[in-house]
Amino acid sequence: MKPHSFRDKLLECLGGPWPHSCPLNVELRETIIKEGYRIESLSYEVEPGDRVPALLLIPDGVDADHPAPAIAVWHQHNGQYHLGKSEPAGLAGNPMHHTGVALAKEGYVVLCPDALCFEERRDAKLKGGNFERFEFLRYVVAGKCMAWKNILDMRRAIDYLCARPEVDADRIGCYGHSMGSTHTWLVGPWEPRLKCLVANCCLPTYRAIHRVHLLHCFPNFIPGLFAFGDTPDIVALIAPRALHLNFGETDRGSPIREVRAAMPRIAQAYRDAGAPDHFSYFIEPQTGHVLSDAMWNRTREWFKKHLS
Repeated sequence: MKPHSFRDKLLECLGGPWPHSCPLNVELRETIIKEGYRIESLSYEVEPGDRVPALLLIPDGVDADHPAPAIAVWHQHNGQYHLGKSEPAGLAGNPMHHTGVALAKEGYVVLCPDALCFEERRDAKLKGGNFERFEFLRYVVAGKCMAWKNILDMRRAIDYLCARPEVDADRIGCYGHSMGSTHTWLVGPWEPRLKCLVANCCLPTYRAIHRVHLLHCFPNFIPGLFAFGDTPDIVALIAPRALHLNFGETDRGSPIREVRAAMPRIAQAYRDAGAPDHFSYFIEPQTGHVLSDAMWNRTREWFKKHLS
């Protein structure tokens, strides 16, 4: 199937065209001063009546007169519904994933929003995975899916970054680990303002999911898509914009046999787009579902190369 045809089918399977953007109606809640940067706790509207809480990290010395490149960080899943934006922002969770702080200390403006069903976007009645299951099914019966909603929310996050005077809107990237990796390659085809993307440890193909009977988080499942293509075909639509993928060889969430088979397909899409050097990947031997030092070093260098 030709790329434009697959793109059309992908949008149809996701749930159809994106709605017209409403005003962001930003609300600043608190400013937290840290060494070398500050954190603004805020929220913005993604759809009328639906607000996303987020944390914005701004390095010292970055302002409207001295704008900086920006990176949106999509947090992981890990079954930890009480954690969302606060983990990459360094306020909670595993220090391995305090990636927003690390990037802010390197001079990037960093936005860490809550994904649907996490941290401040949980439900008072349905707890944990029950609320996530409810939301997935609610979107399915409406003819959409959770991935459609996640993409919409992420596009609004980029709207917000572009509206900040401290941000160089021509140099915006995104990063995510695990579910955040899925979010990265989901939003990539639909957000041309993202000039550089890094996805860490998550590209489960439907073939792999079926082969090993893998249960995965709901954003990975787009109803009807397997009749037209697989998840690497989504990733290929990001070309020619800069994309780097990290994998652990023993990561059970992304069976490596199918990952290895997918890399040449994605690389071919970048060659076809005239940008072969804008795609790279790294598979770390004897490594699982982590953000290793080697993975992080490649992440940092990729952003430095394409956003600096």
